[in-house]
Amino acid sequence: MADIRLPHGWTLQQIRDVSGDQEAAALDPDRPVKWVSVGEAHEMPRPEIVLGFHSLCLVKPVDDDDWYMGSLYDDGSIDCWAAYGDLHEALRGL
Repeated sequence: MADIRLPHGWTLQQIRDVSGDQEAAALDPDRPVKWVSVGEAHEMPRPEIVLGFHSLCLVKPVDDDDWYMGSLYDDGSIDCWAAYGDLHEALRGL
């Protein structure tokens, strides 16, 4: 199992406060992630950080400063469909 990480400078409580989801959690990043757009799906780089919000999640890939919003499925896989320039903006977009 990979290390479960939080974004630098953020606590889990801060993430919960900004998102409005008091059950938000840091998830194991060792999972398949795809970028999905208009009928096409492409594998994304390995996630560094994954934050879960019930059936939604935010993903920060390794070597990428953007955050990607997506659907979290029961099998642990993620399909991303929106990108944000920073975590605060992504949390407010949930």
